[in-house]
Amino acid sequence: MFIVIIAFPAIKEGKDADFRKWFASSGKTFSNFPGFISRKLLEPIDGGNYAAVVEFRDKTAFQAMHSDPKHDEAGKQVAPLFDGSPTPTFYQVISG
Repeated sequence: MFIVIIAFPAIKEGKDADFRKWFASSGKTFSNFPGFISRKLLEPIDGGNYAAVVEFRDKTAFQAMHSDPKHDEAGKQVAPLFDGSPTPTFYQVISG
């Protein structure tokens, strides 16, 4: 399994509800891609920024989603809500 943990930048003031709405709607789009397993939004308990955990069958399936225009469109929709850029970290499950 291929996992991406995305550290989101700060959300612009007053845009939190818009970000959560975007995350839910874009998740519906991404879930239709072959190899998609799950996508979860994480809210920090003691302050800070959101993060997400995205699971795909393998790296190839994840890369195919990233090359689709639907992925680019989702990125264009959310970019104005951020104060910075998301930072992804990629992982391969080796146990569990």
